[in-house]
Amino acid sequence: MSRSLRLFVAGAGPAYSDRPSAVGSAYVVRGDGAPILLDIGQGTFPRLFTITRPEDLAAVLISHLHPDHFVDLVPLRHYLRFELDGDRRVRVVAPDALAGRLDALSGEPAFADGALAIETLRAGSVEAPGSGLTIVAAPVTHRDQAFAFRVARAPEGPGLVFSGDCGRASDLEPLIRPGDWLLSEVSFGTGPAPVADLHLDATAVGDLAARTGASRVLLTHLQMGYAPQATIDAVRARYDGPVALVAPGDDVTLSPD
Repeated sequence: MSRSLRLFVAGAGPAYSDRPSAVGSAYVVRGDGAPILLDIGQGTFPRLFTITRPEDLAAVLISHLHPDHFVDLVPLRHYLRFELDGDRRVRVVAPDALAGRLDALSGEPAFADGALAIETLRAGSVEAPGSGLTIVAAPVTHRDQAFAFRVARAPEGPGLVFSGDCGRASDLEPLIRPGDWLLSEVSFGTGPAPVADLHLDATAVGDLAARTGASRVLLTHLQMGYAPQATIDAVRARYDGPVALVAPGDDVTLSPD
């Protein structure tokens, strides 16, 4: 059986940007079964249709409750409710208070009911029935509740580790196994990080990848004002594996090296 994963980048931008293509965070991951979605930030919902029907998602996992990581649950809810016949619901696993955030945003009590089946995200194993994937969540330092994820075809790996938004690279170490691919935010580019414990820079990501034995690094969530190539070069100065900055539309097969 193949151990490869397919990663489709629906969005890889930060909370705001001057780059027209820099929509929010959203990553579709697929093994043999139904795909899962890691985050669904602003502007990413239409891009899902290029790789899957949104109603076919095994689960949507939300790393934390900042709008650039969850706000396109609103169009997903509208699509499920008004475009489809029947009672199709999509499972959403997210930190506490998501339902209340959606209610406040829409001004409609029980906004998600009948379309989104919301469950509370906790550290440890996360179920995504029908995906054929093993998923583990771990808390990371950012703001309020925030999580990173490791996704693999089997517990022994290899897998993909997604940082979410993370202010301390050491929080990701328990998730990463030698040979894993690291999909990491690098918000503060070449650094140094102007705000402690909020986001990562290239030095932190490069050092993390080197000491954990990651097989390659995919960078994301780069803030405006930081040069992409200089950021890639700064990671390569600390880590000798392949490094790339992902962009919306990237479609990558993650195969064991």
